[in-house]
Amino acid sequence: MMTLLAFLLVIGVLVVFHELGHYWVARWCGVKVLAFSIGFGKPLFSWQRGETTWMVSWIPLGGYVRMLDEREAPVGSDERQRAFNNRPPWQKILIAIAGPAANLLLAVALFFTVMLGEQTRLMPYVGTVAPQTATAAAGVQAGDRIFAVNERPVQDWSALRAALSDAIALDGRLVLAVRRQGESLRLPVDLAAFDLQKLNERSLGALGISPMRYQLAFGEIVPGGAAARAGLQRGDRLLLADDQLLTSWAAWVAYVQSHPGKAIRLQVARGGHTLALAITPDRAAHHGQKVGRIGAGPLLDEAWAKKIEQTVHVGPAEALSQAVARTVNMSVSSLRMIAAMFSGSVSLDALSGPLTIADYAGKSAGLGLIPLLEFMALISVSLGVFNLLPVPVLDGGHLLYHVAEWIRGRPLPDRVYEIGQRLGMALLMTVMLLALFNDFGRLFAG
Repeated sequence: MMTLLAFLLVIGVLVVFHELGHYWVARWCGVKVLAFSIGFGKPLFSWQRGETTWMVSWIPLGGYVRMLDEREAPVGSDERQRAFNNRPPWQKILIAIAGPAANLLLAVALFFTVMLGEQTRLMPYVGTVAPQTATAAAGVQAGDRIFAVNERPVQDWSALRAALSDAIALDGRLVLAVRRQGESLRLPVDLAAFDLQKLNERSLGALGISPMRYQLAFGEIVPGGAAARAGLQRGDRLLLADDQLLTSWAAWVAYVQSHPGKAIRLQVARGGHTLALAITPDRAAHHGQKVGRIGAGPLLDEAWAKKIEQTVHVGPAEALSQAVARTVNMSVSSLRMIAAMFSGSVSLDALSGPLTIADYAGKSAGLGLIPLLEFMALISVSLGVFNLLPVPVLDGGHLLYHVAEWIRGRPLPDRVYEIGQRLGMALLMTVMLLALFNDFGRLFAG
């Protein structure tokens, strides 16, 4: 229920602002707005306010503003000047841009709210390096502080993740600049050797670094999982696995994953005593392969977590500057990511649909108001940029039509609009089906 409510809230707010952008500018230009709908399909309920019918419809995946237009229905002579098709091209351009612009302005407002006041950030220290991963092979060590990615400075883990994504998708190379015990090092990461030339949903995890550091001890034990069946308890400290000494939780995870359905002999410390236990990891599908899972998490290293947390106070001017910069940077990165998707350097697996958005909305809401607002800002930027693409049926496609009309001095032929609408709708449906396919793939893959 939390996931559904969070999804409806996020989509509802973003769609309302998008359509209000079109509505306000259309009214300012003197265009009569006949209908304002949140959602598509049959209205759930509606009301009349002035000359506009306001509606909430039953498919909550968008919305629309319907304006008076002679191409859609006859218009009386007394209202012809208020019809959209009779407005000058520059006004049509403003109306088309207004929706995406409203989403970008909303993103600035949301980022401003998130950044204003006291913030707790994770500094870009490496807490854990998973064995046999690209960063481990490059020589990255736990405790390293990453201060630049491909010469791009990073101040916290949020900026680091964005820089890593851009490095894989857009640069095709990855060089980490780290500080270790007062020494600065440049560590090239061999992306090709670990099949990381394309960005997809697994890429950042496959790099093998995490800000958190964990004790080699069991934390959460999932009821009914292999760990619970073996008698493991929270706080048990792992000593040996099949008589092998493990050095980190990441090494233990790798060992478990390599033993699906195979018994592992354990020695654990509990309350001053040493216990011998046996555990058989369950078989689970993970990215097309069978891996071992035991249903247990580690104990967080609280001292390390406090070390990498940084509390800062951001005033209104700085928060606004950061919000604008983040919105601009995200917009540019989104455009570059879309271009990279067409060029093949970003996998189509990275495309997400409504189910993934709903999942993340629910998780963000579960973490609190600030994470939810930040997630809404991210989606608002994506929605604004996506709608500016030069595809018929999107605002960017309409923008192209109006610019062409301005240059020609007269509207394009109706046949051009018809063909464009069909091609645009076909492309949009293809993208939506691919996104849904990816969503279902993630759900079934766990």
